Amino acid sequence: MVERTRRAFITLVGGAAAASSLSWPLAARAQQPGKTHTVGYLSPATYEPEFSAVSILPATLRELGWVEGKNLAIERRYADNRLDRLPALAAELVALKVDIIAAFGTLGPLAAKQATTTIPVVMMAAGDPLGSGLIASLARPGGNVTGMSLMAPELGGKRLELLQEVVPGLTRVAVLWNASNPYSSRHFKETQAAAPSLGITAVQSLEVRGADDFAAAFAAAKRERPQALIVVEDPFTFTYRKPIIDFATGQRLPALYGIREFVQAEGLMCYGASLADLYRRAAGYVDKILKGAKPADLPVQQPTKFELVINLRTAKALGLQLPEKLVALADEVIE
Repeated sequence: MVERTRRAFITLVGGAAAASSLSWPLAARAQQPGKTHTVGYLSPATYEPEFSAVSILPATLRELGWVEGKNLAIERRYADNRLDRLPALAAELVALKVDIIAAFGTLGPLAAKQATTTIPVVMMAAGDPLGSGLIASLARPGGNVTGMSLMAPELGGKRLELLQEVVPGLTRVAVLWNASNPYSSRHFKETQAAAPSLGITAVQSLEVRGADDFAAAFAAAKRERPQALIVVEDPFTFTYRKPIIDFATGQRLPALYGIREFVQAEGLMCYGASLADLYRRAAGYVDKILKGAKPADLPVQQPTKFELVINLRTAKALGLQLPEKLVALADEVIE
């Protein structure tokens, strides 16, 4: 696979809460020599070595002076998409008396917050921290939870606009989303709200909660025959990316995904927040809190780096001739 990285990239700027890391509060105390701190990592998903973000947390902490086996231990817990396991896994980390819980998604931090009001919780990439009740506000999260939010204004509309570049005259779009995730629900509603002003007359909801729901969702899409598909990024849809991509390819359905791993697995294109960037910034918060900063004093940050990745091999397989201006905008093109 040959990849070439483009200079040009699309950037959406979050709200005022997307403050620069330069504004982080100074640490209240220095790192204690000889002491090992323990970070609990909690994820609703399965362990996926293909998911590039999983290695970023320990790697960034290492750059900041926290080395596993030396002054840092990481306790990892994965729910394997069995959401009912999250409370027990969070309770395990609390019982281990970890210093911090770094939790992925929206449901991971929610389980951690329900398990403890004293151990700091850092959201790695929470979809809807406000709507889900994780925090009081972006600027002043309050309590023991802070970190990174995945939600960004106008993301649903931007994805529709990109699909209109791929499918001229686009009026019918299907959205595949995890109905168990508050972020996915909010993203679907925002896509619905943005559609009329862009001339999109039909937004079909393809809801999934478990592996058995995909067959019905795919059958519904076949009946309604949308012109394009949006797959909302989520630990669950990520786990099942191969059958989702296979369905879109088999139906010759142009699809836009939320993260680059879908495109690396032969999906057509992705546009969304850079999870790698969010993980690096979350690791910075872990570092600050280990050195004494309080979660309540660290504002929740929104995405500031977005990436467009296009797979030209998939475009060719779908019989699509992508506009040159769209390809030129891509951060990365897979040929």
